[in-house]
Amino acid sequence: MIDAYSWPTPNGHKIHIMLEECGLAYRAIPIDIGAGDQFKPEFLAISPNNKIPAIVDADGPDGKPIALFESGAILIYLAGKTGQFLGTTDREKFETLQWLMFQMGGFGPMLGQAHHFRIYAPTKIQYAYDRYTNEANRLYGVINQRLEHSRFLAGENYTIADIATFPWARSSANQGIDWTEFPHAKRWFDEVDARPAVQRGVKVLADLRKPLVGDKATEVLFGKTQYSKKPVQK
Repeated sequence: MIDAYSWPTPNGHKIHIMLEECGLAYRAIPIDIGAGDQFKPEFLAISPNNKIPAIVDADGPDGKPIALFESGAILIYLAGKTGQFLGTTDREKFETLQWLMFQMGGFGPMLGQAHHFRIYAPTKIQYAYDRYTNEANRLYGVINQRLEHSRFLAGENYTIADIATFPWARSSANQGIDWTEFPHAKRWFDEVDARPAVQRGVKVLADLRKPLVGDKATEVLFGKTQYSKKPVQK
């Protein structure tokens, strides 16, 4: 049994989708990031960066429990555990990993910034608004160009690169994206969106999420709580 400590955000959805795709037994344990659950000592013990998702697999590689944080690392771990969605040849694996790293390093962090400055920033900063909206469009252009010649990001097979990237594209409207400008990416998005395991994955914990409103939730996510000293876990 895998315990998935998560919340219905793009990074959380990655793991929910992967667990569903792999058919693994798991429990989704909610970490309400608006309420500050990510700062609780028991969560920091498995995710010292106070970010979701994190997992604890009771049946680790050596038969002992293993705890992992960082969504990309978890996807690679689950792909290795099940032999699915990473590729079989070295070439396929490296193709997959490069697009996974593209998501982790760009198509995620930059889209998160676009979302923040377009939706959540208390003061509209035109430079930041434009900077990250333009970068979001550039990144969609990268995958659109790739998907003009490839069914999925890493090639003709669906992989963890697609699982990692898809949840971020679900918020395209908040990122300032017009899908008509990226027809190949939209074709890919619709194909991934239609997968039964994806549809199940994005529903995990979704009924618990509420709109981010109020000074407390905003402070927890974007204010000084993020930068206060956390207890050292032993």
